This record gives sequence, structure tokens and C-alpha cells, in this order.
Amino acid sequence: MSLATLNDVFFAAAKRNLDRAMLHRQHGKWLPISSSDFRRNVARTAHALQEWGIHQGDRIAILSENRPEWSTADFAILLLGAVTVPVYATLTPEQTAYTLSDSGTTVIFVSTEHQLRKVLAILPQTQIQKIVVMDHLQIPSDLAATCLLMDQFINQGPTALDARTESFARSIQPDDLATIIYTSGTTGTSKGAMLTHGNMASNINCSMLGFDMRAGLVSISFLPLSHVTARHVDLAMLYHGVTLAYCPFLEHLPETLLEVRPSVCVSVPRVYEKIYAKTEMTARGFPKRAIYRWALSVGRDHKPEILAGETPTSASWKLANKLVFSKIRAGMGGNVETFISGGAPLGRELAEWYATVGIRIHEGYGLTETSPVIAVNTPVNHRIGTVGRILPNLEVRIAQDGEILVRGPSVFKGYWNRLDETQNAFQDGWFKTGDIGHIDADGYLSVTDRKKELIKTSGGKFIAPQPIENSLKLNPLVGTAAIIGDKRKFAFVIISPNFALLENWARENNVAYSSRVELVSNVRVQALYDEIVEDTNKNLARFEKLKRVLLVPEEFTAENGALTPTMKLRRRVVEERYRKQIDELYVRADATSP
Repeated sequence: MSLATLNDVFFAAAKRNLDRAMLHRQHGKWLPISSSDFRRNVARTAHALQEWGIHQGDRIAILSENRPEWSTADFAILLLGAVTVPVYATLTPEQTAYTLSDSGTTVIFVSTEHQLRKVLAILPQTQIQKIVVMDHLQIPSDLAATCLLMDQFINQGPTALDARTESFARSIQPDDLATIIYTSGTTGTSKGAMLTHGNMASNINCSMLGFDMRAGLVSISFLPLSHVTARHVDLAMLYHGVTLAYCPFLEHLPETLLEVRPSVCVSVPRVYEKIYAKTEMTARGFPKRAIYRWALSVGRDHKPEILAGETPTSASWKLANKLVFSKIRAGMGGNVETFISGGAPLGRELAEWYATVGIRIHEGYGLTETSPVIAVNTPVNHRIGTVGRILPNLEVRIAQDGEILVRGPSVFKGYWNRLDETQNAFQDGWFKTGDIGHIDADGYLSVTDRKKELIKTSGGKFIAPQPIENSLKLNPLVGTAAIIGDKRKFAFVIISPNFALLENWARENNVAYSSRVELVSNVRVQALYDEIVEDTNKNLARFEKLKRVLLVPEEFTAENGALTPTMKLRRRVVEERYRKQIDELYVRADATSP
């Protein structure tokens, strides 16, 4: 069946006879939700919303970590022709108020008491009339008219959609608005991208071509469902009958991988980077390090077979696999058949390392505004270092300045309440992605950097920071790297260390410190990171070389605003946060230059 709307995903998933359509952890145990449970929960939620007078076009927000209730609420909203407004659970009250106010949301689903308190604190700044709470809380009597527990309507009411509601849900058209997704804002204020049912359905139709997604497989839902990539993936998995295991918090992912043992792993590069760093940290000391290096040399010899989707059969490979590679896979559950990466550039060096240890990662590329997938590597068509071939229902061309332009049925309707920005997002009917890239002779797309993030030195040279940052992050001691240098004489790098590893290194090397500020200021620590950067400089052009290193005592996280909720660097935020140190660094450089 070819999807026309997102409601078709619900009807396809609801008619399956699966004992485990979803999994969720409760009181230390993984509990299943069957197809019939899922169908009933959505029907009852939709019925409750109808009772409140929700109509087509009304905006309803979901402020929650990943859990079954997220998808239940989403489908109930969509079946009524209303519009889902996802809100990141990590946003501040002010940021949350902006999203709710800008979208004109009238009803909101929240997950926990923490999220409920956040919404209650900003209620006067919004048009919210009803709050649905997913956790089983004691609602104060003075809030009884506004707040309702989701349990109250999931545990009572109709077990299926009534004929009139089902008929209406099936009448929803591809051009009808399905969701407003606020971009995570790496370059400025968040904007609400309007995606129609047809935008997202057309993308789901094509993004999984070449992948063998089927009932019986398991995928962990841990990337925030407020992000278009995670939502797209979960919708596609439900459509194909893949069981979704919900992991609400990223810090629970390692144990979830071991408990659930997924067969599909869809992740952002940050998670793949952490697995790499942990492997490098584990392979320390003799003889572990010697065995690890030997295994990598064997893996490099067999990399072409891995990238072709084959399993090497040589005796050396089997031994390397037994001693090293199988243990890396075991840390991810040991059962993954398909690895996919999206949301940010993976980096060729990291992809090469994974291929060396026997794991082929299928990197894809897209944006919120394209619903999201534009191109993806598949088991059938795979080329390392690229983001794959363009989806068959899309057109892509490269503008004169190198910008990637795209058009097709998954390109969004525009930005909510922002006519001028919508018009500026297009050029002669082509959506301007803001990314720089090229297409090779075989049709594989490569993305080199964000157009707005290209650094132009005062000497007129352009530096693409992301590939250099990805290279630096291959060293496990580097947590996050941010290259600075726009309109300056030279580029340098701000590094937030991997403090767990750095503190361990300090203990082993008798480096005394009483705080992270003291640690990053230590001469030997400074020299350690200077050496890491110098190793990267060896592979850079002269104008790209990083002339200074600024170590900072803070971790870059989504909570402190340095990263987006999907772990992409907010360069402007970082640059503004360390403005004083940056200015001082360049003043000192000018003073010491001949």
C-alpha cells in the first residue's frame, strides 16, 4: 500500500495482529503493547479530544520524552484533522512559551510533573485551555477544570473509532496540514515548519526503499520525537510492523540496548561518536591495545567487503571478530542488522572506523523542511563518505555557489506565520537547504558544510568547519569542538573535553587539580590538546590550520544551550558565550606576531 496521509500509517499499524507493536519499561520490566491495545488507546484519546470540541486545523502540543503515549496522542490528533505541535522536553519555560504562543496551541499533552509545572508557570503567556498529563499524578482540586490524566480516557470509552470519525480520518487529504515542527535553531530563533500529511507520507514511501523493514524486528525510539528525523523513523517503523521500544532518556540508552537487543539502530552521529570513544578507552594497556590495533589492521584489509554488505570469511577476520569486533556489537545489543545515521554529518573518518570493525552505517541527509529525508545510503546502494543517492521522488540540483537545492512532494508548505521567510526559503520553486554539497557521476550526494557556517577569514579564504570538527572528535579526549575564525586573521578551536577520560588521564599522569577550571588550565593538559590539534593540522591546507586552542571547563550540552536537542553545535551560542576569551586570544596573537 502506498501512503497518502499519516492516517494511513495508523490504519496499517492498527490492523496488524502483533503482540508487541510497542515496548515500554515499567517498574524495571519491559511490557508489550499489542496492535489492539494501540488501536484502542488512540481511539479513546481521539474520542476525548472530540468531546472537548477539537476540530480540523486546531493546534495541539505534545511536551514529552519518548513513550507510547507520545505516539498515541499524535495519531489521535491527526485522525481528527488537527495539527500536532511537538515541543522539546529540554526547552526552558521561556522557549516553551514561545512555541506554544506562536503556534496558537489550545491543548497540550505533558509527560511528567516537571513538565506540568513548566506549563503551569507559563500558562498566562499561552492560549492553552486543557492540559493532559501522561503520568499518574494527583491533580490539585483547583486545577481539575484545566488538567486531566490521560489514564482517565484511555481506560474508558470506545475500543475503536466510530464510523463517522473513521470516515472523516480517511477523508483527510495529502495537502492538509499535519504538524508544525519548530526547528532546533542552530542559526537563530526557531521557526515553525508546516508539514502536510502528503509531505511526510511521500517521504515515508521512499526513505525505506532498499531496507528490509518487517514485523519481528525491533527498533529503539530514543531520539527526541520532537525532532522530524525521530518522528519520521518511528512512523516508518510502525507502518512496516517493526516493534518500537521507547527509551525516554538518552542516559538510559546503554542499558536499553543490552536489554532490548534491537535489530535496527537509527541514531545521530553523537551516539556513534560515544560508542567509538568508549571502545578507544576500553582498549588500553598491554595486551589489549596490541590486540585492538591488530584487529583494526585486519579490519582495514576487509573493509571493501563490509562496505559491499558481505561478511568476510578469512581466518584472521574471524579471529579479530571474536576478540574485538563482536564485543563492540555486543555493547549495542549484539543483534543489530541495520545501522542508520542522520540528523548531522557523520564524518568520513568515523564511518571508516565503523566499517573497519565490521559495521556499515547507512548515512542519510535531510532537513525538517523536507520531511526530512533527501538522500540516504541503503544496503543496495551505498557509498561511504556520501549521504547516498537522492530519493526517487525528489529533484536536487547544486546552485552556482554550491548550495543544495531541492524540490518535490516532501518539501514543506512554509513557515508558520512567516510569509517573508517562506518566500526567502525558495529560489524559482526550489527549496534552499542552506547546505553546501555536490553530486558525483553516479548520483551520490555529498554534503560538505552549512552555508551560513562557512568561515571566511580576513584574508578571504573559506574554511568548512564541520569536517575538521568531526576529525578532532575522533580523539576520545575531545568532547565537542567548535572552530572560530570568521572575519579573523586565522581560525582556532574551542574544545570542551571528554571530562571522564581527561580526569582519568590526569590521575594516571599525576596531574593534580581541584576543579575543572584548574584542570584545563594545567600546562600538561594544554600540551596534550595542542598535540591533538597539531595531528589534525597535518591534514589541513595552510589557511585551514588551527593556530590556537581554547580549552573550556564546561561540557557542551543541550541543557546549557551549546548544542541543539539533537546534539548539533550551536556555534553562535558558543562564540557569544566565550566572546571575552576569544577577543583576548586574538589580541595576544596580534601582540606576539611579527
